[in-house]
Amino acid sequence: MASIKLVAGTGAGEGINAAADGVLPRIARVRRMVSVDRPASALDLAVVARAHRAVEPLHAQIYFAPELDERLSGLGLKAGRMSYFAGRAAAMGPVGAGVVTATFYNFSPSLVAHMIPRAWTIASPEQVLAARLDAARASLTRLLGGPDAVAVPELAALLREACTVLTPEGRALYAGHADLPWPHEPLLQVWHGVTLLREYRGDGHVAALLRSGLSGLEALVTHTATGRGFTEAAAKASRGWRDEEWAACCAALAERGLLDDGGLSAEGEDLRARVEAETDALSAAPWEHLGAERTARATELGKGFARVLVGNGAFGTGIFARG
Repeated sequence: MASIKLVAGTGAGEGINAAADGVLPRIARVRRMVSVDRPASALDLAVVARAHRAVEPLHAQIYFAPELDERLSGLGLKAGRMSYFAGRAAAMGPVGAGVVTATFYNFSPSLVAHMIPRAWTIASPEQVLAARLDAARASLTRLLGGPDAVAVPELAALLREACTVLTPEGRALYAGHADLPWPHEPLLQVWHGVTLLREYRGDGHVAALLRSGLSGLEALVTHTATGRGFTEAAAKASRGWRDEEWAACCAALAERGLLDDGGLSAEGEDLRARVEAETDALSAAPWEHLGAERTARATELGKGFARVLVGNGAFGTGIFARG
């Protein structure tokens, strides 16, 4: 599904007229907007969260796959952080460090500025996107032991249908990826579908974090304190925060009553629970569209693939608090 493109012009209605004249053939239909007073989901939000956790590893594995660094290093990009920032941001075009910091949310701005926009002087976003897609094919084929002739097309069809109700308003990372064409191969359709769902959910998560009053670093610290994300060492290293910055943030959060000596305080736990519940509510639409039966099937298929990914070492050790 394509995102809305705005046309700059001298007249207030120039963009609309251009669209009417066929200049902008890929304008998306605008569906009902999501608000903070969104009606209760037709699905139990626990079902929405389980569906996300089941399919998300099919996307996330790419950030730990040697194939990504191999393909992007072949373009001249530095392995690791530069490949990550460029690979994930490329769908938005050659954006600057401010846009990447804003949309990725919990990375140190100074770390982002070391990599972006320099990456675009080395490789174009189009080159990066092509290399990333090739890396996704290679990593998933390796980790899954070859595409499943039945389960992969079935999951691809479910994910593609789920994505038909996604809308671009206020979801920059999703909108960039939604402008990309759907691949022809079922395995890459799974990859693309999960990517759209992940970035759509992530954009909603950023909105929930903003509403909660948590900055990027505060969001990272409190999530790490739940024991359900990165280990503290991995969070600092991967997001580029110095020990003193982390400590100062912890002190400020403790002063606000969100942290105590044992980690999250009761108030902090409540805040994180509300953030996750709102994130689930803001990402429920695709699963509501599929309905309970098809969502359960997508969850079942996703879990099966995720078990294979984990069993084949997709995520390494010492990175996540729960292994």
